[in-house]
Amino acid sequence: MKSLAVLPAAFAVVLLSGCGADPAPAAAPSSSPASAPSADQALAGSPCGEVTGFQGAKNKVVVHGKTDCAEATQVLTDYFSKLTPAEAKSPQGPGPVVVGAWTCGSGPNDPVTSCSTEDERQIEATRS
Repeated sequence: MKSLAVLPAAFAVVLLSGCGADPAPAAAPSSSPASAPSADQALAGSPCGEVTGFQGAKNKVVVHGKTDCAEATQVLTDYFSKLTPAEAKSPQGPGPVVVGAWTCGSGPNDPVTSCSTEDERQIEATRS
């Protein structure tokens, strides 16, 4: 019976010995595709080439925030393909036009088209 009386004391020693130890290292960051930066992820204000806009006009693409160039050019390409002639000639300016999570548009006679998301990503296309 004496051996059973020692078990709670031994358990307490083992349990308390971990109290002063260094904490376990933090888990390694996730490498899921959604959080891993892509090779062409652009920094704020980074140029991303050109897309063809309304009536064939060339537009220079610039990203702001955590958006990569591939997504930016695809969103703007989709925006310009969805834009109707009536929307393009609207006195209030083209848009707003929804493209997935993005909302795009511009002011009347404004050479810059802006697209943004609710999580504050932004892209722009400027007629060249």
